[in-house]
Amino acid sequence: MDKLRFQSFASGSSGNCYYIGTARTGILIDAGIGVRTIKRNLKAIGLDVSKLMAVFVTHDHADHIRAIGSLGEIHHVPVYATRKTHEGINRSYCVTTKLNGSRRYIEKNETVEVGAFRITAFPVSHDASDSVGYTIEYQGKRLTIATDLGYVGEEARMHLKSANYVVFEANYDEHLLSISDYPADLKRRIRSHTGHLSNTQAGEFLADNYKNHLDYIFLCHLSKENNHPDVAYTTIKSCLESKNIKVGEDVQVITLERHSPTEMIMFG
Repeated sequence: MDKLRFQSFASGSSGNCYYIGTARTGILIDAGIGVRTIKRNLKAIGLDVSKLMAVFVTHDHADHIRAIGSLGEIHHVPVYATRKTHEGINRSYCVTTKLNGSRRYIEKNETVEVGAFRITAFPVSHDASDSVGYTIEYQGKRLTIATDLGYVGEEARMHLKSANYVVFEANYDEHLLSISDYPADLKRRIRSHTGHLSNTQAGEFLADNYKNHLDYIFLCHLSKENNHPDVAYTTIKSCLESKNIKVGEDVQVITLERHSPTEMIMFG
């Protein structure tokens, strides 16, 4: 069978979309960028949008659902989300093509089989209608995505600890947020338990919960105003190495681009 492949098409408050699959077919986690961009990125890796088996939505904020209507109703890609998230998608101003025949419902802690993939949703804490992360299992390996969460709850912790590959939020640097022009209310929202994870929070969690089966850490949803890839990478590296976990040897750490596709990663 084909190797598992991962590519981030975009990661950040302007749009989020991740491809997980093989050389022949796969799924998307979120579709918060334009459908033309998604189709162009798929073409660059040798795929047509017809090869997508499904889109799984983490939550109903605009930067995660912008292309959902087009993918679901025009290109007939099944769209999986919790019932509350689907209700939020239906209300959203940014989804002009409303879902009908493409809508699929999932429950938290339920495993759905799509092709050769087993996908399990788990709850995360964020100020959306309903928010989940996902673990995707393929050939005995697990990739877990946990983005847009204010803290790591026990269920998210269990999924992240069992993963071989992790896509994990490192949204903001505390100092950069503190000196930013953001209003005080927005800063409080970002720091809250229904907001986002800081670099330090992400790094400390990863260091405290590292297992030697973890091969890759992808840092996602970095803030444009309150973070920088080098700052996020350095903070996470420092936290890991404080526990004698060597970045580049024990585990690879990669920051994901906000607007452009990352290099395709094939897991052996």
